[in-house]
Amino acid sequence: MGTIVRTGFGLAIGGISFAVLLAAGAVLLDAWEDRVGSSAKAKQPRERTYSVNVGTLTAETVSPIITAYGHLASGRTLELRAAVAGQLVSLSEDFRDGGRVDTGDVLFAIDPAKLESTVALAETDVAEAKAAMAEAASALELARLETEASQEQLDLRQQASDRQEGLRERGVATEADVEAAVLARSAAQQLLLNRRQVVAGDEARLAQAEITLRRREIALVEARRALKDATHFAPFTGVVSDVSAVQGRLVSINEQLGVLIDTSAVEVAFRVTGNQYARLLNDQGDLRKADVEVLMQRGRQITVLPARLDRAGAERDEGQIGRLIYARLIDPDPNFVQPGDFVTVRIPERPLDGVARIPATATTNDGRVLLIGENNRLEEVQATLLRQQGDDVIVGDVPFGRQYVKVRALQLGPGIQVTPVAPRPEPTEAATPAAAPPSDTIALEQERRAAIIAFITASDAMKPEKREQWLAELALPEVPRATVEKFEAKMAESQ
Repeated sequence: MGTIVRTGFGLAIGGISFAVLLAAGAVLLDAWEDRVGSSAKAKQPRERTYSVNVGTLTAETVSPIITAYGHLASGRTLELRAAVAGQLVSLSEDFRDGGRVDTGDVLFAIDPAKLESTVALAETDVAEAKAAMAEAASALELARLETEASQEQLDLRQQASDRQEGLRERGVATEADVEAAVLARSAAQQLLLNRRQVVAGDEARLAQAEITLRRREIALVEARRALKDATHFAPFTGVVSDVSAVQGRLVSINEQLGVLIDTSAVEVAFRVTGNQYARLLNDQGDLRKADVEVLMQRGRQITVLPARLDRAGAERDEGQIGRLIYARLIDPDPNFVQPGDFVTVRIPERPLDGVARIPATATTNDGRVLLIGENNRLEEVQATLLRQQGDDVIVGDVPFGRQYVKVRALQLGPGIQVTPVAPRPEPTEAATPAAAPPSDTIALEQERRAAIIAFITASDAMKPEKREQWLAELALPEVPRATVEKFEAKMAESQ
């Protein structure tokens, strides 16, 4: 019995050992086959392909948009100054910061008491000058009459002298009679000369009296004008600002008491580069009177105001680049727009024919674009970069109708085989679009946005295309938080 058990146990161990050997042989065989296969594959590698999003180059007519930043300003601003010195005795209720006045409204009045006295004294001086002139005219008239009488006496004395000369020649008159007649004639001549001298003096006095009267009449006109200027009227409808007037205070001549802003003549002042300015000119070299859009942000709300290009600055400001352009708002709402507001201006250029609009990620900095060629292999063409519009670029001199790579990755190049991925069709009205994930953006206040834009504009190290890209992001209602934090950190480092 024991022998049979031992024999069975030995057979069992032998079977298990044989099974283990067979399993080990199978593992070795599989390892050898894998090694042989991997070496064969290494000798014949497979070509790798990349999936790329593609679009089609379509010829179209595009009107590029120039985006600029500026501020609102009044085309007519008047400094309200005191024309005469004195005490403010009257002040309009609307003559304060933000007060709205209409044409002809009384803004303020200066005490007219002294001015009225000056007018009365000037009127008295004029009357006195008129009396003096009348007296001088009467004296001149009498002097002229006396001169005429003296002339008649001289004529009579001359006749008497001639008669005595004739009598002496006939022996009737004596030498004494002739001498008496000659002396009488000489006395008459002397009297005539005296009368003429008196006439000349009276004529001079009359002329002096006329000059005095004219001078005093001018003084009277000035006094009346000063009395009129004591009351200041609004020359046009507008809003009062920078008021420093208080009823009862003393003011001096030409002292500024406030500023009147014409809200109906609000315009936009903004700056463009030299190249952008050249695109806004017509064939005659003048600024085109093109319609533009002015975007004004109030919190999260953006209002579009219509405007029209008006003129360009006469000279370049020191330390500034480009040209300063002015656009006039069309029928602005005085209650909504205020001078000093920061705005964004969008100016359309002339349409470009035969161009394509593609994503900026599809081109290099020098305008090279990858196309889908035969057997889905990439080909590279040189395009002409015309404009950059936000995240897109406008290109020319491209083969229209061909497919291009929308995002040019580093591993892509001419000759690489790719798998084109066509764009998804736009959802129909019946389809319910999936909710987009919330983006990390923030709404900037006007002052914060303006500070970042000013920092980007003043940067000389930034490339023009990058500057336009950042400015385009800052023109959006909500700006990416990363962009804001990036430039605010740079602004903090520069301080």
